[in-house]
Amino acid sequence: MKNISRYKVEYSILIPLFFLFIISIMSIYSANQMLPSSVGNLALKQTIWYLFGFAIAYFIMVIKNDFFIKYCWILYGIGIISLILLFPFGTIINGAKSWYSFFNLFTIQPSEFMKIILIITIAKIINDFNIKYHKPTIKQEIYLFIKVGIITFIPVLLTFLQPDTGIVVIYIVIMFVMLLISGIRWQVFAVFFGILIILISIFFGIYYWNSDLFIDLFGTNFFYRIDRLLAWQKGSGMQLNNAIVALGSAGLFGFGFGHTPIYFPEPQTDFIFSVYASNTGLIGTLFLIMLIIFFNLKLINIANRTTNKISKYITAGILGMLLYQQIQSIGMNIGLLPITGITFPFISYGGSSLLSYMIMVGIIFNLSNESLRFTNVNKK
Repeated sequence: MKNISRYKVEYSILIPLFFLFIISIMSIYSANQMLPSSVGNLALKQTIWYLFGFAIAYFIMVIKNDFFIKYCWILYGIGIISLILLFPFGTIINGAKSWYSFFNLFTIQPSEFMKIILIITIAKIINDFNIKYHKPTIKQEIYLFIKVGIITFIPVLLTFLQPDTGIVVIYIVIMFVMLLISGIRWQVFAVFFGILIILISIFFGIYYWNSDLFIDLFGTNFFYRIDRLLAWQKGSGMQLNNAIVALGSAGLFGFGFGHTPIYFPEPQTDFIFSVYASNTGLIGTLFLIMLIIFFNLKLINIANRTTNKISKYITAGILGMLLYQQIQSIGMNIGLLPITGITFPFISYGGSSLLSYMIMVGIIFNLSNESLRFTNVNKK
């Protein structure tokens, strides 16, 4: 046990990250060719963000996950305050007041970091609940559900008002995934899930069958946000049509990096998958999907190896978030899911999103070290 390095890195996690880094830089380089010169060298900027991200991941390994767990409520408070302060001090980009701008050099999007804070806070709540109640009653489990729901609803509301619908959905996915594996009775989960489905059905029922009432209740701006969100059903929109054309014409090996055949908006963020697929074709796309599956399976393996309950909850939250974003990002690029403005983890351009993922990488490395130490102790 003494021979185990304090900061041991599991190469089966690090190597896929290296490939994702290469894919990200090359895809952003290609996307850069479709953007005005005023945006600068995005591939170089992404490289700098990646290097900074790896430094942060190492720092997370030094301070350990216990620090975040111990001070999760303070971090949660900081995260909520940062979302509130966006309204008077935030910068509007693409119609959303979701960023702080610093000297026109770089921007920070606090909702990206709120995802991590929410995962750790919910994990702490669930872990404390299971320690306190070994055999909880249905009433106690309902209380847990409501408590987690309130903790999630606050950032959901603040982010929704920015407006940023994509990250709102991620918050909700995190909440339900973590509650699903918390150990509460499936009946409690089913009741709340059923209530949510009913509310969503009423919401869309009003939208489809009484648009005037919908606008009176939620406003014109929100009506058009939903309208744009559901435009994928009709297969309409230049962005989606051109992205599908670029992707579908790529063949087995693609057009090569820097040779995306047709323009579409936001190629460096929302539609980075279409850029990559058009550049590398079917072979490159299958490689990326297999790489993602391998990375996700490693997270599951880490969760299975550890006996620390709170580590399992954190891993589940991270995995649920990544899996949703991967499916949503690919789905909206090929017209199977609505366009929500969600980034492709580790590949899309963006300092805040990438740094948030690299913080998660540091947390994952710590979880991996925990499980490796446990495995070695058992062997001895």
